[in-house]
Amino acid sequence: MHPDAWLVVIDPQRIFADPASQWGSPMFPDIVEPVRRLAAAAGRRTVVTRWVPATDPQGSWRSYLQAWPFADVPEGHPLLELVDDMGDLATEVVSVPTFGKWGPELEAVTGPVPHLVLAGVSTDCCVVSTALAAADAGATITVVTDACAGSSPANHRSAMEVMALYPPQITLATTDEVLAGRSR
Repeated sequence: MHPDAWLVVIDPQRIFADPASQWGSPMFPDIVEPVRRLAAAAGRRTVVTRWVPATDPQGSWRSYLQAWPFADVPEGHPLLELVDDMGDLATEVVSVPTFGKWGPELEAVTGPVPHLVLAGVSTDCCVVSTALAAADAGATITVVTDACAGSSPANHRSAMEVMALYPPQITLATTDEVLAGRSR
């Protein structure tokens, strides 16, 4: 992994990992080991993000949370907790009420134009939203294909195909390629 890169593990929370959750990814168990390998290599340059519902949702977020009332829970709710297998990875945790995690909170940790290595869930929502916003802001993005979990395998592939359209700002690589330094 490049020494200047930041690993950003997007939303490894129970709400996305629990098979009983309406938002649970069937792919989540398969990303635990690759994410842990990446975090071991990134060390102190590992950031974990969390999706949290806004306390006073505005605009389309109001109707979104009305459509998914199970997810409109207070900050300390168990659904929003990090999964046990990934709760110990981060030196920083960034919690925001948006799909995309790129913004002032994450930028304060990584700097304005970092190299971000993205892993986590869900490929077809929060990962793609983070990748596109960060690339637009000037960040260099590597999305780790086998360390991301989609809402379904088909949606995961579709999101990867979209992100593959954005080189050189966004590139796709496997965990092994990132760890061997063959991605940028």
